[in-house]
Amino acid sequence: MLREAPWASARAAAHLIASRLEAEQAPVDELDGRVLGVDMHALCQLPSFDSSAMDGWAVSGEGPWRIVGDVAAGHPWEQVLQPGETVRIATGAVVPAGADAVLRWEDATTGEGTVSGDVRVGADIRPAGEECRVGDVVARAGTDVTPALAGFLAATGHDSAEVIRRPRVALLLLGDELLTQGVPERGRVRDSLGPQLPGWIARSGAHVAAQAQIDDDADSVHRALREASRNADLVITTGGTADGPRDHVRGAIEALQGQLVVDRVSVRPGHPMLMASLQGTGSRPVPLVGLPGNPHSAIVGFATLAAPAIDALLGRSPSPLITVEAGEELHAPVGHTRLIAGNLRDGVFRLSPYGGSAMLRGLAQSTGFAVVSERSVPAGTDVAWLPLP
Repeated sequence: MLREAPWASARAAAHLIASRLEAEQAPVDELDGRVLGVDMHALCQLPSFDSSAMDGWAVSGEGPWRIVGDVAAGHPWEQVLQPGETVRIATGAVVPAGADAVLRWEDATTGEGTVSGDVRVGADIRPAGEECRVGDVVARAGTDVTPALAGFLAATGHDSAEVIRRPRVALLLLGDELLTQGVPERGRVRDSLGPQLPGWIARSGAHVAAQAQIDDDADSVHRALREASRNADLVITTGGTADGPRDHVRGAIEALQGQLVVDRVSVRPGHPMLMASLQGTGSRPVPLVGLPGNPHSAIVGFATLAAPAIDALLGRSPSPLITVEAGEELHAPVGHTRLIAGNLRDGVFRLSPYGGSAMLRGLAQSTGFAVVSERSVPAGTDVAWLPLP
């Protein structure tokens, strides 16, 4: 077990706690945001035939050329074009056998049944197989599918693809003080994690299969974790991870004979986060990520432990941090990493205001965190950047 784990070590452990889920087939028009489970190979070459890159005239030999026909997309010219002949051709249409080039429409001069103009051999013809050949690997397993990639897979002949099943997440919000509607009063606080965590989870590639608010008593937490571990691929809790009299997550893990993997992380904010492994209904252990109750701290915990665990369930490789320029001097407590919310502007990190661990205002205006692992990072020097999902 890692206790008071260095931030980088905790993040690495989160990627090791889970193994890739099984794959399923999904149609190409439902692939956006999914993760490929296998390498994808082209089933046809692209273009499948020599095609015209422009509207114009397919010409053979030297001009001027005699007009002998018209070629539309999807309707190939069945004859061989002879020297001195031309056919009108549309963009994407099959270039007739015997054609040497395509003369663009705007560059052509037409007469009585003839066309003339200057064109070089091979101009505006897209040769068959220029983009890919049959059997080429067009996307690797573990790739996140974008709309463009979905379209490319369809273009190479695929009707569906094998993708990793979306992880099912059980989200348990702990706290008697939480109010889910209206304006808070009389010591209650409005729950801000219930509305936002499903979005972060979805952006990471998983989905919330169950969500519940749990009272701060040991029996309720124990029952909730036991039920969640039976039906989810990942359990995420908020609150209850410190050492107060109403913090029961660690006790519930022990009662369920779970194994703590990370117990607190040397990071600010987010120090009391934890990660554990619970026994599910099958042979696969169910990872649990315990997030602190303070909203800002919870999102630091999500980026540190939950997002890498979801990556592991989806078979993604760990994402290396990039370095950016610090726009101002940044500080971290001695012996701790500090994650500072902010934004990149022209490759320079800019700090967001209102960055306290219980505050959401600054986080709501941020796209990621500067990861400060030294006591002081002067302005103008490099700092690691962790983007939010």
